[in-house]
Amino acid sequence: MTTIDPGPPGALRIAPSILAADFGELAARVHDIDAETDWLHVDVMDGHFVPNVSIGPPVVRSLRPYSTRFFDCHLMMSEPGRYLEAFQKAGANGCTVHVEVGGTATLIKEARALGLRVGLAANPDTPFDKVAPFLGDIDLLLLMTVFPGFGGQSFMADVMPKVVSARREVDEQRLALDIEVDGGIDVTTAPVAVRSGANVLVAGSAIFAAPAPLEAAHALRESARG
Repeated sequence: MTTIDPGPPGALRIAPSILAADFGELAARVHDIDAETDWLHVDVMDGHFVPNVSIGPPVVRSLRPYSTRFFDCHLMMSEPGRYLEAFQKAGANGCTVHVEVGGTATLIKEARALGLRVGLAANPDTPFDKVAPFLGDIDLLLLMTVFPGFGGQSFMADVMPKVVSARREVDEQRLALDIEVDGGIDVTTAPVAVRSGANVLVAGSAIFAAPAPLEAAHALRESARG
């Protein structure tokens, strides 16, 4: 695993999702937006936990030599524990698993033992109290603002109260924890998410589908800063 500093917890970060990039020119497209990239978000879908299939460790391994950014791997998988080591060896810096698959405490322990930064994700309809017991054990809480499985979906504003609750708990407990949102993030929704308490913004189509992706990433950052 390549050791890369993710930066201070709580700092604003833009994390372009490579799911929306042209896979035929992936390294070039990642290079194009590097100046406005804090983390690279890697969406991994298994066709079981979500109704779609995307990429796996070979793509992470292939892309790793072309980027010095923190690789934030979101494992939308029914059995993420089977693949944590493979992603770590491929060059992932952090892996996020879903609380809905169960065995959360074990998965956190396994990821930590591999030296990975540990994330926990929750779908839009999963209540905050399902993730709250684990806040002190993780580095990243990902609150989905769409149902996972496909890019280009519309932002679900009714997830924002959950983001507010998470930020309140993180601040009250003084936890070194990032709060990430993923789904429908653009220049309109990014400031809404940040005001609610998110500090890591995952954006796919808003960046890679734009005519000028670098400028789009910059505009997203500026909108989030208010």
